[in-house]
This record gives sequence, structure tokens and C-alpha cells, in this order.
Amino acid sequence: MNNPLVQPDPGLFIWTIVTFLVLLALLSKFAWRPLLKALESRQAAIKKSLDDAQLARQELERLHQESAKIIRQARLDGESIIAQSRSDAERLRGELAQKAKEEADGIIRRAQQQIQLETRLALQQIRHEVVDLSVMIASKLLERNVSKADDQRLIDETLKQIETSRQ
Repeated sequence: MNNPLVQPDPGLFIWTIVTFLVLLALLSKFAWRPLLKALESRQAAIKKSLDDAQLARQELERLHQESAKIIRQARLDGESIIAQSRSDAERLRGELAQKAKEEADGIIRRAQQQIQLETRLALQQIRHEVVDLSVMIASKLLERNVSKADDQRLIDETLKQIETSRQ
């Protein structure tokens, strides 16, 4: 049973090694180098994508912190504006109340002055009427007419007497 495939043949052995080396050289030159270059470029692209993703994550984190800071500042500013508005409203309300009080006091003062003036005028009118009545009664009692000069002199004397009796 001599099988030629099982028997070592040095020529076939050499040719198989030569074929293998040639095939290895061809595959190395035309297949493995481009395949390795493709794998290296793919690896570089993946590494670049991972680096870009890391940078994007860091940038997103920075933006998140910055937006949180802006929101906090906006809240503080809003609260400050509200507090200032309330303070201004209180101050304005106080000013308006003070102004209204001053106007009311002015109206009361003017009304009191008007009342005093009207009272003085009414008292003067009453005095003149009392004097006229007194003169009329006196002239009836004396049964004579008092002249205008006598009338004026009597009025002046009576007014002086009334003023001195008041003091």
C-alpha cells in the first residue's frame, strides 16, 4: 500500500514551501498591508470619535454648569428686582399717604381760616346791626333824630366800649 500522497516527496515538499512563500509574499503585499492600513485607519477613526465624544461630553458638562450658574444668577436678579419693586412701592405708598395727609391738613387749615373769616365778618355785621338798632332805639327814646356825624361818633364809641369789654 504505497500511497503516493502519504509518502514524503522532497520535490513536492519544496514546491509546496515555495508556493506557500510566494503566496505569503503576494498576500502580504496585496492583501495584508491594505487590510492592516484599513484596520489602522478604522482604529484611528474610532479613537478620534471617542476623543471627540469625550470632548463633547466635557463641553456639555461645562455648558450645563454655566447654564445652571446663569439660572441661579437670573433667580437672584429676579428676587432682587422684586424686592426693589416692593421697596419702591412701599416708599411710594408712604409718599402718597404723606402727600394726601398734607393736602388734607391744608384743606382743613383753609376751611378753618375761612370759618374764622366768616365768623369775624358775621360778628362785624352783627355789631353794625346792633349799633344801628341801638341808635334807632336811642333816637326813639330821645325822640329825636341823631345826625349822621352823631351816628358815626356813637358807633365808634360803642365799638371801643365793646372792644375794651372783651379785653
